[in-house]
Amino acid sequence: MNFMINIEIGKNEQNQRLDKFLRKYLGKAPLSYIYKAIRKDVKVNGKRSKEDYILELGDTVTLYIADDVIESYRKKVEATRAKRQFKIAYEDENLIIVEKPFGLLTHGDQHEKKNHLANQVIDYLIETESYNPRIEKTFTPAPVNRLDRNTTGLVLFGKTNPAVQQLNQMIREKDKVSKCYMTIVAGTLKKELHLRDRMVKDRVNNKVTVLSMDQEGLEMETIVRPLQHSGKYTLVEVEIITGRTHQIRAHLAKAGHPVIGDVKYGDKRVNGYVRQRFDLNTQLLHAYKLEFAGVDGDLAYLNGKTVYAELPEDFQRIKTGLFGEDKKEK
Repeated sequence: MNFMINIEIGKNEQNQRLDKFLRKYLGKAPLSYIYKAIRKDVKVNGKRSKEDYILELGDTVTLYIADDVIESYRKKVEATRAKRQFKIAYEDENLIIVEKPFGLLTHGDQHEKKNHLANQVIDYLIETESYNPRIEKTFTPAPVNRLDRNTTGLVLFGKTNPAVQQLNQMIREKDKVSKCYMTIVAGTLKKELHLRDRMVKDRVNNKVTVLSMDQEGLEMETIVRPLQHSGKYTLVEVEIITGRTHQIRAHLAKAGHPVIGDVKYGDKRVNGYVRQRFDLNTQLLHAYKLEFAGVDGDLAYLNGKTVYAELPEDFQRIKTGLFGEDKKEK
C-alpha cells in the first residue's frame, strides 16, 4: 500500500488556496480532516505550508496519506448520460454559452441530482473530449450565472479553471458582461426605467421584498427598456446590473409593471387572462443576450462580442398574440 502521493499543479489547479484545493481533491473528507492533514500530512514543494498558500503552476503537493484513505475521500465525476436538452449559442476553447430550456434546473437540488443543465453540459464536454474527469484532479466545468427553473435562455460556463475564475471576476465587476432579458409586463411603459432599491429575502417562502435605498438590505439595480406596447402590455428588454434572487420579477412588480404569468409577484387578474388565453402558468422571462466589453487578459478576444438566444416558441406565440406579427423590412 502506498502512503505517499505527489500531485503536480496544472492550469486548472493554480491560483487557489491550498485548503480549497484539498477540499475539492478530497471532496468527501470533513473539514476537520482537511486542516489536520495540512498541519501533519501535506507538503508543498517538500515544505510545510499554511492553508492559505496560493498554489502556483508546477508546484508539487505531496500527501502522506494511504491511497485507500485518499480513494475513500475522492469524488468521482463520470458522464451521467442525462438527455441533452440545451442548444449551443457559442463555444470556444475556454467557454461555452448554452440556451437553457424551460423547466430545467441550472444546478441540481435535493429533488433532482442528475438531470440538470450543469450535468448535461459536462456530459457534452466529455463526449467532445473538451473535458476528461479521469485526468482532472479537482476541476469540473461550471456555470458562472444561474437562471431559475422556469426562466429560459443563456447560461455561461467556463471550460477551464482560469476561465471560470476570470468569468466570475467579470460578473462581479458588473461592467464586463451585460446580461439582458426579454419579457412582457403588464401596463404601458413608454420610457426607460432605471430602478435602484434594496431587497431582503424570506428564505422560508423563497420570496424577496423590495425596500427603498435608505433601508437595510442588498442593493439591486435594474434597467428596463420598452420595445413594443399594445395598450395593456409592453414588451421590454431588462438589463440587470446586479444579480439578486428574483430581481427582475420583484423589481418590475414594485415598479407597477409585473411580469405576466408570475404567480409569486404578479397581478392575479393579468395572470388569469394570460392563463386562459395562452395557457401561461408561470413567469415569461428569457435571458436573450450577453454582451462583453472591457475584457482583458486571456479572454480579451471576447471584447465587442454579443451572443443571442432565439425566443422560445411559446414566448414567440404569446408575443405575436399580444403585439401582432413582426414587421419585415423591405
